[in-house]
Amino acid sequence: MSGTLSFTDVGLCFRMYQERVDTLKEAVLGRFRHRHAYQEFWALRHATLEVRAGESVGLIGHNGSGKSTLLKVAAGVLKPTEGKVRVDGRVSPMIELAAGFDPDLTGRDNVFLNGALMGHSRKEMAGKMDRIIEFSELGEFIDQPVKNYSSGMYARLGFAIAVDVDPEILIIDEVLAVGDERFQAKCMERIRSIRKSGRTIFYVSHAMGAVAELCDRVIVLHHGALVFDGQPAPAIERYRELQGFRPESSQVRTAT
Repeated sequence: MSGTLSFTDVGLCFRMYQERVDTLKEAVLGRFRHRHAYQEFWALRHATLEVRAGESVGLIGHNGSGKSTLLKVAAGVLKPTEGKVRVDGRVSPMIELAAGFDPDLTGRDNVFLNGALMGHSRKEMAGKMDRIIEFSELGEFIDQPVKNYSSGMYARLGFAIAVDVDPEILIIDEVLAVGDERFQAKCMERIRSIRKSGRTIFYVSHAMGAVAELCDRVIVLHHGALVFDGQPAPAIERYRELQGFRPESSQVRTAT
């Protein structure tokens, strides 16, 4: 069924090289003498989960817990070291502000570029252009090179594209935090609309109120491991326990 994600014992390991060189000669010689001088760092290990079509799943955890790594594996940005990943559906990822953008191209040209990367024709993206410009509120800046954009402008354009390409799976990292409060509220309203339409959402956020409101279930990651998968309220409580919050501060208030 379209809109599903499946992870089976997935792990991702990075090599952290330890040697430090001060001269070009040391760098050249070290290349041969210390080729294997590295430590392994598992950013994600033994991750097994299923995301069903139409589910809204939140990912929470401390900085460095593996949340963004998991999203990048789901989006195909990173290839897992071990395990299997199956994605069935058209994915629209919003993971990094500059991902998929060519800094020397205008915002308008980057809309076409992003659309092509997601499998959409130039004609299809031209039909979406007015809506993308209107939602991003970039106005005349849409024809300026994106290298001149602020982080907020990047986020506005990236989000406007991501939600207008008819995704079956929408993957969103914490990048929305760079926008101003009014635009964040506008984005949240669009996410609610996408959720109501039955699309699958994979969502990382440190805003526990938004997680409690938007997500059907929440996964807690801790040092690269999945330590909880269930209803939002107990998931947030588990996250706060791991963060060292006192019991009286772990109450979750959901939006009404």
